[in-house]
Amino acid sequence: MENALLHRKTMASPWTPFGLSVLLLTLVGCNGNDAPKPMPGTPVAPAAAPSISSVAPADASPAVAVAVQPSVVFDQPMNALGQGNFTLMQGTTQVPGTVSTSADGLTATFAPSSLLVPGTAFTATITAGAMSSAGTALAANHSWSFTTVAPANPVAPLISSVTPADASQAVAVATQPYAVFDQPMIALGQGNFTLMQGTTKVPGTVSTSADGLTATFAPSSWLVPGSLFTATITAGAMSAGGTALAANHVWSFTTVGTANLTPPTVSSTSPAASTPGVDPNATLVATFSKVMDPLTITAASFTLKQAGTPVTGVLGFGIDGATVTFAPTSPLAGSTTYTAALSTSVKDQSGLALAAPFSWSFTTAAASAISPTITVTNPINNASGVALNASVTANFSKAMDVTTITGSTFTLKQGTVPVAGKVVAGPGNSATFTPLPGALTASTLYTATLSTGVKDLQGDALTAPFAWAFTTGALAAKGPAVVNLGTAGNYAILAKTGVSTVPASTVTGDIGLSPAAASFLTGFSLTADSTNVFSTSPQIVGQAFAANYAVPTPTNLTTAVSDMQTAYVDAASRPTPDFLNLEAGNIGGLTLAPGLYHWTSSVTIPTSVTINGGANDVWIFQTTGDLTQSSATNIILSGGAQAKNIFWQIAGQVTVGTGAHFEGTMLCKTQVTLQTGATMNGRILAQTLVALQQATVTQK
Repeated sequence: MENALLHRKTMASPWTPFGLSVLLLTLVGCNGNDAPKPMPGTPVAPAAAPSISSVAPADASPAVAVAVQPSVVFDQPMNALGQGNFTLMQGTTQVPGTVSTSADGLTATFAPSSLLVPGTAFTATITAGAMSSAGTALAANHSWSFTTVAPANPVAPLISSVTPADASQAVAVATQPYAVFDQPMIALGQGNFTLMQGTTKVPGTVSTSADGLTATFAPSSWLVPGSLFTATITAGAMSAGGTALAANHVWSFTTVGTANLTPPTVSSTSPAASTPGVDPNATLVATFSKVMDPLTITAASFTLKQAGTPVTGVLGFGIDGATVTFAPTSPLAGSTTYTAALSTSVKDQSGLALAAPFSWSFTTAAASAISPTITVTNPINNASGVALNASVTANFSKAMDVTTITGSTFTLKQGTVPVAGKVVAGPGNSATFTPLPGALTASTLYTATLSTGVKDLQGDALTAPFAWAFTTGALAAKGPAVVNLGTAGNYAILAKTGVSTVPASTVTGDIGLSPAAASFLTGFSLTADSTNVFSTSPQIVGQAFAANYAVPTPTNLTTAVSDMQTAYVDAASRPTPDFLNLEAGNIGGLTLAPGLYHWTSSVTIPTSVTINGGANDVWIFQTTGDLTQSSATNIILSGGAQAKNIFWQIAGQVTVGTGAHFEGTMLCKTQVTLQTGATMNGRILAQTLVALQQATVTQK
């Protein structure tokens, strides 16, 4: 026992030589550098289970965007999650999509394969199987819910136009197809916009313009020459208001047989180089040898300068056209030389640029040499039966100095006796004299006069007083004041990007097109006159004008288009309607009295409608959507109502069905289509396209 006790003490004492060695080995390890290690069998504390720090959208969030991608943030790095760990459910239906995990492992995101259904509850779940990088699992499922925003705009989006147009031939191999919508869209992706060559999908990228109205497909490389391609916008395309395209929109085009590798050139300009005496109100026009890429013609690549100082202006470009226009925002200085320039950033649709920069100069006429003139009056000279509450208007050829348009320079008299009233300059280049209530008497001759005190912005006065007369009728007009069309009223059809016909149509009146070129007056078999100021056609009882015709046509058209847009705004902004959302927009079978009508939806005419009132009565129809007239229906005028006093302001597009008859002036924000055999009395003033399919338009 003593020996045993002695042995135990010896082993236990660290201060014996043997005990000290054991202690040192234990503390520093065999090589003298290792840290202390636990003895075999010593338990190690497990890593903490991961937890979720935050989720997005927050639990119970209402009005979540339909493009949302739910995400979750963890308190420690996680192994990459999959769809088994991160699910999204719409009720009992699993939403398809992909799951991604951030590089630091802290965030997982669920990307749905398509936009979520608006106005619907969704539940996201991270399962207990989600594993951290340390090898520990989420202790329990984590679920949260949110509700997508209900549709803000219940009207399904429509495609206003596509480029290239359906069935187009000889389309450039570098084309980038695009679609224009009637309302802003959520950014489209390749799932919503596809391009196919036969059964082969064309690789590329899809982009949506900042305003959401245009979606463009950019192929990864040039298209195959001489091939048929089909573009599709799917029904899954969602508007910013939360409504989806009702059905797939499909169109096709064929590329040019061989790629044209010749660089574009500038074939002509207006004004021509070195031209003297140019109207300071002129619009510049450049015509190219090839169809150009409009995206390359910008304020940076097409400039106008005076001694190095840039001139501000508005660029115009016809759809797929070879003509570009530059309209200065204010008249140019008189007796001054200007230089226009196109840089090598300007390219054709094959991506080929101008071989060298192109520039040309011209000199304006003396400002005093270009006096303003009166282009339109209402009532017209010697008119009879004018309403007792009519206003008197005059439109000028130039922008005017409003301070010179007063009660002393614009007068209305009965004989030598002045009529009491109010003078207002505008809108646009116009002036209006409004007699006080009861100031006009029946069956009486009145004379309106503009004196030489009326001046334009350059200080140029009328060269002589301008006077016109009219005789009143027996009655006052009912309804709102007429819409002042200005010089836009000189045209049976006025459009900005194109007018097409399927022969043979008949247009009685002039056709105007700007800023697009004459090449976008299609189907008319045009013949230019010897001065190239206008063209004629067997289908037009009148003349056709386009932005690339000779002076003064470009300037006249620029003014007319400006007047058209001013008239549209005037008609659209008239307040306090007499009738709001009448019959929810279905006006078939109704008889419509004079007044202001407003709809916050599209308007349909499924059966004939009657417009009843006197010869001077006025109707303004405002709609935020489309106007659709069914085939074989009629707008019937009764009681003396006249087409010239009926104004249709349409924010969407107009379709007049086969064999239908229409009455009035169309002020359309987008495009107008008259189908086979359709007829109308009035005017078509459209801010994009007009398509006639063996139709008849008679200016009234």
